[in-house]
Amino acid sequence: MQLTPSFAISGSRRLPAMADSTGLRYFNFIALYFAQGIPEGMLTFGIPAWLAMNGKSPGEIAAFTNMAVLPWSFKFIVAPIMDRYTYLPMGRKRPWVLVGQAGLVLSCILMAYEPDPLNNLNRLMLLAFVVASFGALQDVATDGMAVDIIPAHQQARANGLMWGSKIVGMSVSLAIGSWLLSSYGFKAAIWMMAIVIGTTMLVPAFLREKQGERIAPWTKGQASPENLKWQLTNWRQIFQSLYRVFTLRNSILIALVLFVCQGGFKYMSTIMPIFTVMELGWTNVDYSQYYATAKLAGGLAGMLLGGILIDKFGKKRMLNSYLLGMIVCVSILAFSTRYWNDRSFIFAFMLAYNLLYTFSCIAVFAIAMQCCWKKVSASQFTLYMTVANLGQIVFSGFIGPIKSVFGWELSLFAFALIIGIAWLILQFVDIDKQISRVVDLETKDV
Repeated sequence: MQLTPSFAISGSRRLPAMADSTGLRYFNFIALYFAQGIPEGMLTFGIPAWLAMNGKSPGEIAAFTNMAVLPWSFKFIVAPIMDRYTYLPMGRKRPWVLVGQAGLVLSCILMAYEPDPLNNLNRLMLLAFVVASFGALQDVATDGMAVDIIPAHQQARANGLMWGSKIVGMSVSLAIGSWLLSSYGFKAAIWMMAIVIGTTMLVPAFLREKQGERIAPWTKGQASPENLKWQLTNWRQIFQSLYRVFTLRNSILIALVLFVCQGGFKYMSTIMPIFTVMELGWTNVDYSQYYATAKLAGGLAGMLLGGILIDKFGKKRMLNSYLLGMIVCVSILAFSTRYWNDRSFIFAFMLAYNLLYTFSCIAVFAIAMQCCWKKVSASQFTLYMTVANLGQIVFSGFIGPIKSVFGWELSLFAFALIIGIAWLILQFVDIDKQISRVVDLETKDV
């Protein structure tokens, strides 16, 4: 009887809550995804191009990028822990977001003090693994929070803003980080990451998930009734619910699309710095400036148009168009060898590819988010992302063997073949049927 009055009194209404404000929700997730993009831009693009510029082999560079994405494949271990344990007076996922952000800052500072990264590649890979581990932790918590507090009708628009801001973060990190690497050294570049991530941490630190919750453990407030309702209290219940929803036919198909799509995207992101530096004779700064500009354009377009296009024409239809566009785009690059020395041609490809890449990610992640069951939101969405990250490891590992057998034309065209497989699987996905099955599960569970 006293729960509602006590809850209403315990939290100061002078401070905003994300659940009550669309603008604050968008602002929070834009900031968190921007923060995710900062280390990813450097670990995935900036440092690999720097390694290529300093004579490291494609195999060594691929090994580094694999180590930088490996922790994202273990997110399924963390997600059930988040669904089971949290500090509900501060929100269902917000405490974990803050832990992830703090860990990112500290691990970046640790990485900055590696004295000789080029001659200690194994240690550099280990440090990249640690940074990526906290990035994966923050990502799991952020995605779980998004599924929990973003209404279904806002998820497409939110995914556009979120993924677009991540791309912007990656491009800013790539451009500034590469310049710092070349002009001021490794330590300055990594310190830049730590400072920017630490600054963005202020956003979730001062925004509640729901009204009445605590801003910090020592402030007043208590768990919201809705979070108490959704919080699972035993492992058996978590894994039974996750099994029931993930073994649905369309859940499996969505996971396969993510596996192949994200694997293909990682293949391209790994091969591009190697191709431009080793084959075209660019410097790592040249590559970083061109590619960061293209990514920035893709990120801004995603923020402005990604969600709108999905709302107007549908997630599956738009994803079909984006994947087919990528196949055409990369095929033109692969077999237009006489234009490879024309930087405007390569830059045009980078622009087209990054626009299609950003829009594809927005669409496929919006599909995955829409098909989640709130009861196990973090675990289910993370399992999707884990499958996607396994695809990244598998397909980026093909670069060394493919390049050792084939020339650059077929090595680039392999990406088109990978995306063609993803497009084919997508034709069998039925989003509406998946949503109705999730509703059936919820009804039976009541």
